[in-house]
Amino acid sequence: MLTAAQVLAQNNFGDTRTGGLAGPMGLFLILVLGTATVLLIRNMNARLRRLPDRFPAQESEAGRDEMARAVSDPTDETVTADSSTDAANRHQQRRDT
Repeated sequence: MLTAAQVLAQNNFGDTRTGGLAGPMGLFLILVLGTATVLLIRNMNARLRRLPDRFPAQESEAGRDEMARAVSDPTDETVTADSSTDAANRHQQRRDT
């Protein structure tokens, strides 16, 4: 005959088999996520090291105004010619550095 303690001690909740995979699978997933995190951090640090200390200065206000005029009035040949010359000069400077 079953006593009250034996009835209360029975496990009737879910899977009762022994040797489940939850523990090893959880450990595996934690290790994979940790490894991925370490590799992503190393990759980002390498990319940040390759960036220059300072970026080139932005175009001056006059240069932006000139480009805005060239876009708004493409029939004005002097502005367009000046803009293309400026663009060629900037391209040459980038190649030299």
